[in-house]
Amino acid sequence: MIKPELLAPAGDFERLKIALLYGADAVYIGGTFNLRANADNFSISEIERGVNYAHSLDKKVYVTVNIAMHNKELSDIVDYLKSLDKIGVDAIIASDPAIIKLAKENTDLVIHLSTQASTLNKEAAKFWKSEGVSRIVLARECNMEDILDIKKNVDIELEVFVHGAMCASYSGRCVLSNFLTARDSNRGGCSQICRWDFDLMEDDEYLKGEKPFTFCTKDLSLIKYIPELVDMGVDSLKVEGRMRSAYYIATIIKTYRKVIDEYWNNMGSYEYNLKYEQVLRRCANRDSVPQFFDGNFGKNVQYYNGRMEVTNQDFLGTVLGYEDSLIKLQQRNYFKKGDLVTFFGPNDEFDVVINEIYDEDMNEINIVRHPKQIVYIKSDKEVTPNYMMKKAISTIDK
Repeated sequence: MIKPELLAPAGDFERLKIALLYGADAVYIGGTFNLRANADNFSISEIERGVNYAHSLDKKVYVTVNIAMHNKELSDIVDYLKSLDKIGVDAIIASDPAIIKLAKENTDLVIHLSTQASTLNKEAAKFWKSEGVSRIVLARECNMEDILDIKKNVDIELEVFVHGAMCASYSGRCVLSNFLTARDSNRGGCSQICRWDFDLMEDDEYLKGEKPFTFCTKDLSLIKYIPELVDMGVDSLKVEGRMRSAYYIATIIKTYRKVIDEYWNNMGSYEYNLKYEQVLRRCANRDSVPQFFDGNFGKNVQYYNGRMEVTNQDFLGTVLGYEDSLIKLQQRNYFKKGDLVTFFGPNDEFDVVINEIYDEDMNEINIVRHPKQIVYIKSDKEVTPNYMMKKAISTIDK
């Protein structure tokens, strides 16, 4: 049995650093040819910087090269792949057979098969292995039996999504975005039509419900199934979210790191802690469910009659430094004197009642409400940069 890798998303260098500091074993990032056209994608020099940083921590970087290629890009892709090889990325993630073929012919890159290939069965896995792929990122539609069957019959690394947003279609294969907004979901431009509100009609008459119709999926969370995934021999546990915030990544990765380590170190006496589900819910704005994994996929995994997506206000600030019992903080959301807050870092967290707040000129203030305002908070507990501050879970919530 192997301890699975925890794989985190990173939309820029700041989030790459946070993901690795908060417990990820590897990160995946996007460059020129990837499926997050609206993300802050990495240039070649930025990829090199990320690779050097990760390798200094003995961790890995995978680069997504997972668009559906058109002829016009073929002249550029080989040079790009050679650049990634020279930089020393640990693998590329691809789905187009052309990219896989060109990478094999022109580089020594390790190739992981993207979830865009929708691999759901052992025969497909055998085929991709014969094409030179060393790891398959399984389709998110795989259930537990599918994963076990592939693992038992094909000697290849398997990567499974454990947390994050889902697609209402097989990942990336929806063309609603192309049709309605001329934005190609297979080339990183998905406008997420499935999350729009729609009118329903029957025989040219509107069907009126309590709320507008939508077919948006709930998010995925397999936090309680970590023991099963470890026992099955899954090689990598993947979190979705290259466009998510540093706070989201820190919270999700830290929580999954805890659960993986707790099970790995105490297999005979492991007990699942429900509190972790509460932590995960508090940093997202959609419900999360096991989706296909447990075989109970049905109407309860989607939103059919509207939903509320309230912007999360828990994240209050990022720690910039600590000196003379003062925490230097950059504000992210409103807070005030008297609030109970939680400071958390990669390895610990603690609650503080805010009794003293000072602005940059060391004038005492009562409220912090200006975006990215720099303030100082009195605290005897020392913290370091990259710690974060959030609202504390109340006694009632506990």
